[in-house]
Order: sequence, then structure tokens, then C-alpha cells
Amino acid sequence: MTYEQLQQSADRIAANLLRLGIKPGEVVSLQLPNWWQFVVLHIALLRIGAVTNPVMPIFRDREMEFMLSLAETRVLIVPRSFRDFDHAAMADRLKTKVPSLEHIVVIGSGDSRDFEAVLNVPSRLTDSIVPCSADTVVQLLYTSGTTGEPKGVTHTGNTLLNSVRYFEERVRLTAKDVVLMASPMAHQTGFLVGLVLPLYLGGRVVLQDIWNPTKAADIVEAEQVTMTMASTPFLADLTAEAERRPAALRSLRTFVSAGAPIPRILVRRATETLCAHVISGWGMTENGLVTTTKLDDPPEKVFETDGCPSQGMEVRIVDHKGKPAPDDEEGRLQARGPGTFVGYLKRPHLYAVDEDGWFETGDLARKDKDGYIRITGRSEDIIIRGGENVPVIEIEQLMYHHPAIQEVAIVGLPDERLGERACACVVLREGTSLTLVDLSRFMAENAVAKNYWPERLEVLDSLPKTPSGKVQKFKLREIVGAGT
Repeated sequence: MTYEQLQQSADRIAANLLRLGIKPGEVVSLQLPNWWQFVVLHIALLRIGAVTNPVMPIFRDREMEFMLSLAETRVLIVPRSFRDFDHAAMADRLKTKVPSLEHIVVIGSGDSRDFEAVLNVPSRLTDSIVPCSADTVVQLLYTSGTTGEPKGVTHTGNTLLNSVRYFEERVRLTAKDVVLMASPMAHQTGFLVGLVLPLYLGGRVVLQDIWNPTKAADIVEAEQVTMTMASTPFLADLTAEAERRPAALRSLRTFVSAGAPIPRILVRRATETLCAHVISGWGMTENGLVTTTKLDDPPEKVFETDGCPSQGMEVRIVDHKGKPAPDDEEGRLQARGPGTFVGYLKRPHLYAVDEDGWFETGDLARKDKDGYIRITGRSEDIIIRGGENVPVIEIEQLMYHHPAIQEVAIVGLPDERLGERACACVVLREGTSLTLVDLSRFMAENAVAKNYWPERLEVLDSLPKTPSGKVQKFKLREIVGAGT
């Protein structure tokens, strides 16, 4: 699709949304995969000052009812089916439960509510439309839900644009670059890099709706993709694919990996195998991509940190009293800058930004003398054993070096005597085995303080994750707690 076709389609759909009665500030929810309609719909909603609410395709009735009701969604746009699930039928059920929901539009239904029949029919956008301000809320995106009830994060045009401006300067992208986006655009990574960034650069993007590393390599080779961004599992998969067929991925120059702490060993292996720049980063739905490493950073920064602040953003580490912590001391991570969201929908009391604009991220981190941070955990994921904090992220990083371990996450379990004990939940590599005795021996061989050793081991087929690849530790605690 050319930019001219994109504009024509967006104007046509905007006119039809007006015909449905959508007004500025009202929410339209899109439960769509990475399809062209997603991109056009967002631009159309910008045209009329309405709010785009992307919703992950994996969500079902319970989550959808909560999200649509909180947003007071007037229009819901879904595929007829995706990955063997009947989204159209679920939308019908939701219409009986969500009072505000007036219109269901279905891509591929072939009936009167089909996308082509409702929104893509010829219609002229009136010249009287008043463009929305750059400080008007244009996006409502729910948090991934790693800790419970999702919160509705609101962003403006200005806050979203700030999160992609740095790609020009730090990642050195131009309109000549080709972006592959396989991370869902209903997640902030996919939305910013798969939708906003190409428009900002005037460049080309190739969308992949179902992740498959072999198909991704085919796309990179055929389209000469130069850059992509996704979370750790995508990087691991593409690295494994590059080991099998390196020529297919030769054009890939940059892989930005963020969303979850990246195992150091994976960054090293990916850098060597992909022959591309692996840029580590940290960010949130609330503030986009806040820190990244740089293309010319020395290996120790790329492999051992989550980067330094991107354009316009600031970070600091504070102690339990809220005072700035010394270099290399763990504390609460705060961030501020023009990429910071403007509030949680209908939950103003959760908007943890102080009078100086510092946002309480909920992450724990250290910052070195050069201003580079390293995420060490989540504040709610701290394990305090006998009054001493267990460095969860560091132990997880070490365990990735064990030849039997493919994935690992450590959670705390209540203990009557010590308060908490650490439980290691692992997914093993094919054809391997692991016992707690084996793991304890590994800890001893690596000179880990015994207080930090996991005292329980759970071998699982997979770890529960959000669509963006973050491990849902609250679900892990439920799983291992049920087996206590």
C-alpha cells in the first residue's frame, strides 16, 4: 500500500466513522492482528479526533468486557476469526453485556456488518473536520497485566511521537530502512515501531500477524528488512534461525530488544550469530522506550545494561525514602520526560507522578557512573529471605548459563520461618533433565551465596507470559502455590 492509498483509505474510513456517529474523544476498540486495516483505522480515528483502543487478539470475554466497559467503547472492530477463534461470536456476546457498545464491525464476515460494507465504502470526508490538538488523547492502551487488573494508559500525539523520534538519532534510521513488525501492534512496541515510526520516517514496514521465525527469516530475505524490534523470545527465535540459515538474515542491521530483561548470554549469542547490532532497551506502556544502548557502545554496555535515556527522557534511582541513590546502588527506578503518558483512564489515584514529573515505574534498578541502568527486578517481585533481599534478576541471568535451562523465572513463596523462599520455575531444553540437587551444585560451582540459592525447583512445559513476552510472575506464584 502506498502512502497515497493509505491517505485515501483513511479519509474514506474516517467519513464512515462519522456516519456511525463517532464524535471526538470517543473510543473505538480494535481487536485486530497486524493487518493493514489496523494502520488505516488509527489514521482515520486521528482524522476525526477519536481515540484508538488497540486490544490484544488473545483476550476473551472476561477481559474484553472489562476493557470495553471501562472505555465506554462505541464501536468494536474484530476479525471474523483468527487463530481458530470466533471473534465475531464473542463480539455478539459482548454487545449484550457492554451498554455503550453500539456497533460491531467484522473483517471478513461477508454480511451487512462486514468492514468493507460498513467502513470501506465510498464516502467523502467533510472539510469542516477540525484536527485534534497534539496534546489530545489519541490512544488508550491497557497494560499487559503482569500483576493483576489491567490499567488503561492514555497517550497523546506528542507523547507517542517522542517515543519514536530517537530512532533517527540513536538507531540511525531513515526512510530507506525497511522495518519488520511481528510484535502485536496492540502492544506498545508494535504500535510505536510498526505504525507510528514508519509514518514518521516515511519509510516501509512489513507486518507479520502470527510469529513464526522461519517465516520471519523469509520476510527479511525477500523484503531486505534492515530493522526490527521485539522482546526476548523473538530475539532468541531469530538467533536460532540465523544459526541455521545466516544468509537469509544478512540485510538485518539492527534488532532492538526491550520489554523484559534480556539474558546477557542471549545478547552475546545474538550479536555474534545475527551479525547485527543488538540494542538493549527498557520502557513501559506508560512511557514508551525510555532507555537504550547505542550503536557504538562498548560490549560491556550492550551486554550488561539496559541503556541510557533516549531523547528528552530522564531516569533516576531513589532509595526507600525517595532520595537519589548513589551510583551502582539498587533502588526504585523513576522516569520523566515528554514520552510520559497523561494518566490512567478513570483511575487518577494510580497516576504515580510527583510534582516534579517523576513517574514511579515499579521497577528496581541500578545506574552506573555513565548513566546506564540495569533492571534488577520489579518492586512487587522482591524476595526477602530472612530479612535479606535476593537479587532475583542476577540469579535468573546466571541460570540461563546452565546447559539444561531454556527459560527461567524465580518467584518467592511464603515461608513461616524466613518470610519467603525462592522457587525456580524452568523450561528445559529438549532431551535434558534437571533436579534441585543439580541446580544447587551449579550455584556452588559459580560461588553464589547460599542464601540466594533457589530452594525449590519446578519444571514446566512453558512459562505464563503476556503477548509481549513478559513472564507473568503472579500466575507462576499461583501455579507453584497450588502445588505446595
